[in-house]
Formats: sequence, C-alpha cells, structure tokens
Amino acid sequence: MPKKNEFVEFLLEQLAPLGSLRAKAMFGGYGIYCDEIFFAIVAGDILYIKADEQSKAEFTCLGLIPFSYSKKDGSVQSMAYYPLPEEALEEAKSMMFWARKGIAAALRKR
Repeated sequence: MPKKNEFVEFLLEQLAPLGSLRAKAMFGGYGIYCDEIFFAIVAGDILYIKADEQSKAEFTCLGLIPFSYSKKDGSVQSMAYYPLPEEALEEAKSMMFWARKGIAAALRKR
C-alpha cells in the first residue's frame, strides 16, 4: 500500500473534529472516510467532496467542476465529487463546512 502523502495527512488532521477518519488508497489517489462513511476523494493535491441532487447546486454555482477520469475505452466518466472552493483549504472552518456537506450527501445515499 502506498504511503500517505503530506497533503492527505494535512487533510486528516484538519478534518479530525468530524470523527474517526481514515484514508484508503484508490483510483490512484485516496478515498476519505469518516466513521466508515466514504465522503471524499483526494486526487493529486485536490480534495473532492461528495455531492448529490440536494447539494450539487452549491458547488456548480461557484463554477466548480466534478471529478472525472478517462476510462480504458477513451470515454470520460464524471463522478458526483466536487473540489472545494480555493479558500476552503486555507480556512479550517470552511473546510469543515464543505466536508459536512459531503458526509450528509453520503448519508442520504445510504
């Protein structure tokens, strides 16, 4: 298993007040879980938060584009995970706000 990078460690530290956090290597990046609820993806140095029909507009109105990847057949697949607004990585309170939205979306999907 690859060693967690510094960015993932930073995120786990910042988001620790949410609950029991863990990062799992996946998709060439990491999946972030809170109390075993999968709510975020880390790809490179970007944190993507889960969205659903109830929360997606809050991301798209800021011009944020969902996580996507190229499939083996050359097509592009988008997922309902959106990057944080830039300032959210610099302000713990804002990061927590968006992370809670991701956890809420994941819980609604259950």
